[in-house]
Amino acid sequence: MKVHLRIRRFNPEKDKKPWWGEYDVEAEPDDRLLDLLHYVKWYIDGTLTLRRSCAHGICGSDAMRINGVNRLSCKVLVKEVGTHVQIEPILGLPVIKDLVVDMKPFFEKYRAIKPYLINDEPPPDRERLQSPEERARFDDTTKCILCGACTTSCPSFWADPDYLGPAAIVQAHRFIFDSRDKGAAERLEVLDGPDGVWRCRTIYNCTEACPRGIQVTKAIEEVKVALLTNKL
Repeated sequence: MKVHLRIRRFNPEKDKKPWWGEYDVEAEPDDRLLDLLHYVKWYIDGTLTLRRSCAHGICGSDAMRINGVNRLSCKVLVKEVGTHVQIEPILGLPVIKDLVVDMKPFFEKYRAIKPYLINDEPPPDRERLQSPEERARFDDTTKCILCGACTTSCPSFWADPDYLGPAAIVQAHRFIFDSRDKGAAERLEVLDGPDGVWRCRTIYNCTEACPRGIQVTKAIEEVKVALLTNKL
């Protein structure tokens, strides 16, 4: 089958504004969209720029807008998107070139919520133990691969780039509800600020965009409840 790709292109060294590149590629229904992008770059136009690494939905580096929806190109099959596919960089972050965006602002927000275990108590002889129930409390948010698909699908983030965004809140959730961690108050103080969880409008774009199936909106609401009730 022939698939027509319409790819948003932009090279800041020579382009005054973005433009659309049009490419026809032969493909099988079970081919991944990433395979088609590789074909374009390797055999049609070597100037096409995209970011990818593992190609197995683990690294999260190939997040992009595919037919208007944030997805990982390595997880999208041709039969899922049809014979006419529009591909753009994710929104809300500066475009470096073509499908590659500057992730620096995204990771600055990630670092702001202190994404690491905080515990100054003397370490035990072995490991810090948890019950299955304690682990289950935050298990869903451990699945985040920091692809940015949730944050860059959020209208609140598009409107205000200072908003921490869903991904940072998900990472905060992972530690706030971890029984071994003692830094919940520090993180909740950050999330209670003007650019924190209260900018969420419960639109659910983030949950729909997550390639790992994380209940992102639920996690954000749980953080809000913790702030309102002072209960974890």
